[in-house]
Amino acid sequence: MLIIGLTGSIGMGKSAVASMLRTRELPVCDADAEVHKLYSGRATAPIEAAFPGTTSVDGVDRQKLATQLLADPSGFKKLEAIVHPLVRAVEREFLVAAHTAGAWAAVLEIPLLFETGGDRAVDATVVVSAPAQLQKQRVLERPGMTEEKLAQILSRQWPDAKKRSAASFVVDTGGTLAFTASQVDIVLQDLKSGMRPAVAFDRFWKPAAE
Repeated sequence: MLIIGLTGSIGMGKSAVASMLRTRELPVCDADAEVHKLYSGRATAPIEAAFPGTTSVDGVDRQKLATQLLADPSGFKKLEAIVHPLVRAVEREFLVAAHTAGAWAAVLEIPLLFETGGDRAVDATVVVSAPAQLQKQRVLERPGMTEEKLAQILSRQWPDAKKRSAASFVVDTGGTLAFTASQVDIVLQDLKSGMRPAVAFDRFWKPAAE
């Protein structure tokens, strides 16, 4: 089973490409979605301890947490130390299930794939990209987003050009959905034709008992 790392900066269209991969019957694990679940579950108590006043009975208040991080960006390291191990555990369970089910490939959708060194634990990387002006337009249309917040987010992400140069494949979402879908199909064809043993699964994700 090949493990594909899907990534790209904010507003580049990762969710759209992930949806296309799902419709092509590839299992996809969305790291951001898993974080949302953790924020109302296992991550709540340790985040409250590290960032007092950012949680309630419903879990982590993302707006309050974002406000604290905007005021003190050094807090991102503390947050990552709490959340990343929990997400990795979920991803491992996902990959083991996909491998057991006989999937030919599985996708880890991870916004900070390169920044966290996650590219070393996958067999191929797909970077989703779009023109900078379109990216900015998409992001600023999101509720509660400001230029300041966008600048802080981008400061923690590799520049798009650097991600593109490091990628196994690049999917451009600057055109129509049909154009994007055609690129996704080409990537999958290339991956299937060049399939090799599941190096990443065996090296990083395979349970020790196997």
